[in-house]
Amino acid sequence: MKIHEYQAKEILRGYGVAVPRGKLVHSAEEAVAAARQLMAGGKSVSVVKAQIHAGGRGKGGGVKLARSPEEAGEIFKRIMGMQLVTHQTGPQGQKVRKVYVEEGCDIARELYLGVTLDRGIGRNVMMASSEGGVEIEEVAARHPEKILRTVIDPVVGLAGYQARDLAFGLGVTGNAVNSFVKFALGTYRAYEATDSSIVEINPLVVTKQGEVIALDAKINLDDNALFRHKELASLRDPDEEDPREAQAKEHDLSYVGLEGNIGCMVNGAGLAMSTMDMIKLAGGQPANFLDVGGGADEEKVTAAFKLLLSDPRVKAVLVNIFGGIMKCDVIAAGIIAAAKQVHLGVPLVVRLEGTNVEQGKALLASSGLAITPADDLGEAARKAVAAANGA
Repeated sequence: MKIHEYQAKEILRGYGVAVPRGKLVHSAEEAVAAARQLMAGGKSVSVVKAQIHAGGRGKGGGVKLARSPEEAGEIFKRIMGMQLVTHQTGPQGQKVRKVYVEEGCDIARELYLGVTLDRGIGRNVMMASSEGGVEIEEVAARHPEKILRTVIDPVVGLAGYQARDLAFGLGVTGNAVNSFVKFALGTYRAYEATDSSIVEINPLVVTKQGEVIALDAKINLDDNALFRHKELASLRDPDEEDPREAQAKEHDLSYVGLEGNIGCMVNGAGLAMSTMDMIKLAGGQPANFLDVGGGADEEKVTAAFKLLLSDPRVKAVLVNIFGGIMKCDVIAAGIIAAAKQVHLGVPLVVRLEGTNVEQGKALLASSGLAITPADDLGEAARKAVAAANGA
């Protein structure tokens, strides 16, 4: 689950991580008042930031410096409600519904710090780079030698010497070393305590006063652990999610929307990915990833069909079910009932395999519906691609 920058900073602050003062505002008047408060005491600028679940906001015009409280109000008017386009939103952009005003700081250096799980070695890894403010994927591609890594022992956690090694590797000196160590240790505590999948600070800045501060912050929370963190589950912002994905969650379906025209309904994540690969191999484009799970019943299958057909780009549907926990005849009955209920208006290709597969195929054949059967995945993919192309 993604959360906003201002929410991530509030979490980090609770673990002793230094973040700038800021306030979420809902009107130009609130933006002026917030900027006036944040600039009191000699601050020359405040920063007005669009809050969306995507990076690259600055390049897209969603982060602006304000040199007076009144200017902060004017910037708010331009940012709130804009369709912010970044390299992560795609060309359609994302509507800005939340704006955050933050105090400025005297930046001497911009760095990068992140922590996530390295599945290849089964350990959490903290990464740091001197290339702050740049997408870490871009740094990895162009200058992999500039990414420092330290592997974290799951029992000991991040050790002080590891944080110091990262600081020295980044060329941090003087009082900033201790500030960096405290920052890194707090960041890891926040990552571990909240069951995050990633915590990323980019840029992490060293100020002219030798302080280390999170100028930006990204936290993704592990959905599977939210039952342990009811207070974090409430941070979900449905306005930032694909409405189809939000609808899928209501029915315990795993759904990710894509750009193709062949809707996929599969039971099992691995089988779903294989199905998508076979569609690509056959020359088509999957419209989604959709895993209905091992216990798919008529209600869940009906919800899945409605979800697929809500995408106007879908020109054919491919159902690929392995009857292990659920028997194929039960699944076939669910498919027939669901197809009749939603008045399916696009070609439907069905491949069944597993327990009671012959009974399932017989049910589909006698249903009176325009269902195209397939005996194996390759055949199913080819038939779905042909149907989507009007053949």
